[in-house]
Amino acid sequence: MSRYVNVAVDNKSEYTDTFYTYSAPDEVRTGAKVTVPFAGRKKPVDAYVVQADVVPDCDVSRIKAIAEYIPERSLSEEMIETAIWMRKRYGVKYIDAIKMFTVQGKRIRKDRQLSDEAHMPAYHLTEEQQNAAKKIETAMEAGKSETFLIKGVTNSGKTEVYMKAVEKALDLGKTAIVLLPEIALSNQTEERFKHRFGEKMVATLHSKLTTSRRLEEWARIRSGEAKIVVGARTSVFAPVENIGVIVIDEEHESTYKSDHNPKYETVDVAYKRAAANKAVLVLGSATPSVVSYYRCSKGIYQLIEMPHRVGTSVLPDIETVDMRIETRKGNMTVISEALARGITESLEKKEQIILFLNRRGYSTQIMCPECGHKLTCEDCGITLTYHKSSNSAVCHYCGRKRPLPAGCPECGSKYIKYIGSGTEKVEETVMRLWPEAKVQRFDLDTAGSEKEIKDVLESFRAGETDILVGTQLLAKGLDFRNVGLVGIINADVSLNIPDYRSQERTYQLITQVAGRAGRAGGASRVLIQTYDPDSSVIQSAERNDYEDFYENELLHRNIMNYPPFSDIISVTFVDKKDSTESALEYAKLFRDTLKNLKDAPKGAVILPPREAERRTDGKARATFIIKAPQGSRAGYIRAYMNMRDSMVRAKAPCYIEIDVNPYGIV
Repeated sequence: MSRYVNVAVDNKSEYTDTFYTYSAPDEVRTGAKVTVPFAGRKKPVDAYVVQADVVPDCDVSRIKAIAEYIPERSLSEEMIETAIWMRKRYGVKYIDAIKMFTVQGKRIRKDRQLSDEAHMPAYHLTEEQQNAAKKIETAMEAGKSETFLIKGVTNSGKTEVYMKAVEKALDLGKTAIVLLPEIALSNQTEERFKHRFGEKMVATLHSKLTTSRRLEEWARIRSGEAKIVVGARTSVFAPVENIGVIVIDEEHESTYKSDHNPKYETVDVAYKRAAANKAVLVLGSATPSVVSYYRCSKGIYQLIEMPHRVGTSVLPDIETVDMRIETRKGNMTVISEALARGITESLEKKEQIILFLNRRGYSTQIMCPECGHKLTCEDCGITLTYHKSSNSAVCHYCGRKRPLPAGCPECGSKYIKYIGSGTEKVEETVMRLWPEAKVQRFDLDTAGSEKEIKDVLESFRAGETDILVGTQLLAKGLDFRNVGLVGIINADVSLNIPDYRSQERTYQLITQVAGRAGRAGGASRVLIQTYDPDSSVIQSAERNDYEDFYENELLHRNIMNYPPFSDIISVTFVDKKDSTESALEYAKLFRDTLKNLKDAPKGAVILPPREAERRTDGKARATFIIKAPQGSRAGYIRAYMNMRDSMVRAKAPCYIEIDVNPYGIV
């Protein structure tokens, strides 16, 4: 008697997002990678088994057999279940979700010699660390799927607690995933884990690896050789089985939210995988996201607090500098008098200095002083940034570079003015004012490759660099021992971004960057330069008062019906050609459909559609926002998928996309 399976075919077409039935031998189970004859193609195509032992709903004489079974590239049943769950939660295609668990490449290399030598130091945990580790280990021993949020100040020793949790997972014969917000951090942390547990035991997955290296690491994980995975957000899809613990460090970071297809939230996926494996999920941050902290108050997460730094390390003194006074004094530079004095004093004491500005480039705007025209990206509508090193105008949304115009494209004036400051300008100013100091810049322009990232960080860690100028990359958990001064050049930058999280983001950035100071003990300072010293967020950050910030922000979110009191769903219609009219027409139609749903939730807000900015593809877009009350998200996802399917069947002139709780919206 024949046996049948359903598969998801690896095909980009929107018309094939469904299951296809094939006959298969007994060894082919859910998760198996196979090749199948498909749509009259000359060669079989890749596919993954999503259901085994199915009863066909068609004439079995028409069912074809799979062509090949590829066990070494197959997945587990839990991974397939998670992919199907992602489709329901985010409205993504089956194959897009499944492929998050896979890697490209054909030949698996096995020529690297990895040491299994481990160094287990006699590390004495503080009382806070012991209590945190004990709670996590107790849950792991009980086989409970619980989630812990460690709210620990910077340098409170959270990483050592993570290490103990991973060690416990291994003792229980299980595996571990450790997630970090940036590749720059994963390199540093990967080395720590390799030193502790041995090279063979640890693998890493991130986008900076070559295809062959990424496949090699994937194979080591899938075979069970590597039981600890350290990496950026995509490592949540590492092909490990029997997971004991998943750690998400700096859980508040926006990089854990995927902003390209498939769009997902890393914490959600980790929560789902932990539940399926009866594993413990550990989230850690000095500045937890408002949503995560709120979940603690509702008993969804268990809160663990670590309010003290380890060893002799003490929190820095934080002061605010009113830049309005600096301007009235005639100081038009990006460096206040107080910060200039602090830099000089720190250099004299042989201390290192971090200067933070979350704007790369030289000047943040290029404009005509005569007519006021600002240069913007014709694809994205975003203001272009002047990069002096390449003498170009760059869009920081799509990355496209353009030569500077000889004059104003609007009025023809020969004069162009550069407004605002980025890290490139700060670096130039600092090098001019302190020529004897070794200055380096750490942003996406100077840290584009793994080698560049390592070189900059190692130089600073070794004391070869006196002053490090950088963007938010500096705020993400980097451990430097000799930083005596942190200068936050313009704390107002993130307050003005078009996102309801702007206040939260500002508090987190200030606190995280400030946390780089004073780690080796002794006095240290943080100077916050701002044009809005009366801002409640700035004041909370100056006092290092998370509770005050949280209460104010939660009140605002409740009034405005923002998360955690709702889910924000961004709906976008993209024209396949170049007709804004058709995109707007379909957007209005879908909005009307949603407003007239029989089971439409009370309190839902659906904003009117508007024309959206064009991107690098030049296609017209129309978009609108849904504020979905808690518990109603699934209904809107179903409505979206029904609309998508009907548009596919009708061969509509545009297609629909959604993004749940995106970053960068008002």
